[in-house]
Amino acid sequence: MTSTPATHRIGFVSLGCPKATVDSEHILTQLRAEGYAISPSYDEADLVVINTCGFIDDAIDESLEAIDEALHENGKVIVTGCLGAKGDIVRQHFPNVLAVTGPHATHEVMEAVHEHLPPQHDPFIDLVPAQGIRLTPRHYAYLKISEGCNHRCTFCIIPDLRGDLVSRPVNEVLGEAERLVAAGVKELLVISQDTSAYGIDVRYRTEFWNGMPVKTRMTELCSALGSLGVWVRLHYVYPYPHVDEIIPLMADGKLLPYLDIPFQHASPRILKAMNRPAASAKSLQRIHEWRAICPELTLRSTFIVGFPGETEEDFEQLLDFLEQARLDRVGCFPYSAVEGARANQLPDPVDEDTKQERLQRFMEKQAVISSEKLSARIGSRQRVLVDAVGESGTVARSAADAPEIDGLVYIEEPSDAQPGDFLDVRIVATDEHDMWGSLSGQP
Repeated sequence: MTSTPATHRIGFVSLGCPKATVDSEHILTQLRAEGYAISPSYDEADLVVINTCGFIDDAIDESLEAIDEALHENGKVIVTGCLGAKGDIVRQHFPNVLAVTGPHATHEVMEAVHEHLPPQHDPFIDLVPAQGIRLTPRHYAYLKISEGCNHRCTFCIIPDLRGDLVSRPVNEVLGEAERLVAAGVKELLVISQDTSAYGIDVRYRTEFWNGMPVKTRMTELCSALGSLGVWVRLHYVYPYPHVDEIIPLMADGKLLPYLDIPFQHASPRILKAMNRPAASAKSLQRIHEWRAICPELTLRSTFIVGFPGETEEDFEQLLDFLEQARLDRVGCFPYSAVEGARANQLPDPVDEDTKQERLQRFMEKQAVISSEKLSARIGSRQRVLVDAVGESGTVARSAADAPEIDGLVYIEEPSDAQPGDFLDVRIVATDEHDMWGSLSGQP
């Protein structure tokens, strides 16, 4: 009698942004589809795949440390992701890795796995759920609608790592969304490098989904996603004019009233140096118009301080913009000289002490704004999505809070809620980041 060979086990480390997380999910899904098991530890794995990030220095260091640890603990490592696209940096540090690929490279990763661990596939027992393998909790999922970016911001190397914009067919995106919802997902987080540009590369081609024509375009995609009966949250939205079209969808409850728009700065001179075609005055006008249509709109953004050539006057313009825009959720980063970015060649670099001083002033101002905006919610009723339940109570998020990057809603009263459940709570307290809710509705 022939014995069945032991299943090959793959260790997996996923680093980087949500777009990299989706790449990891695709690789894991293919590994399971071909009969590989996923190992939770280095010592039980036959080899390890590491999906890296290579955007800023801290991310590069984290990726290199992960590779070093995996080589030390296991010895057989395949490297994929953005760091793999940055020339020979991985091979220079670790010449004994089995293979190196760039991002969005499921096929290349699988070829490397096949070379070192040929598959032992049994179609009768190797089952993969229809929604694929995911790294997020069961109740929310990232939905990547495109790859790459057509912008050439001087501080960014994403087009060098991931190429120009390539939109996924809209029927394919919607089909994936349907499968995720059928599997129990309650919140879809739409991601890409530039969500607003979706479909521009295929001239907004019309496809068919469930017998209905749908354009490969952000507005039509959002309208269709809004019909699935779950929370739909938009990330990485560049402020093109047609973004105005989706605000009524938010006001009508078809999309979460939430926009993640990376404004990056407010000084026209710095925006020009960044190669960002935007004007703060026009942005403020549009923000006011959006809020007039959808008063519940939550705006999240990210900014860079200490960009080469940034003067105190430029920085003050940024602080003025914060004061006038009164954004709800804000992230800020000191300029980092990413290898290969054109901004590194600009004159008048800002010294590190000044960067940190401006970062502190920026965050102090935004903390006051955030605290004021959240305190205005005290007494309101909010629908929240439960993320976790423990001895100390329930941790949830409101429509204004994306997972991992925004605030939380804490509910200290006991309940039978489970992750993925919706609750209606009355907000009884806030700080500059989070809210506290009561199921009884009593402050």
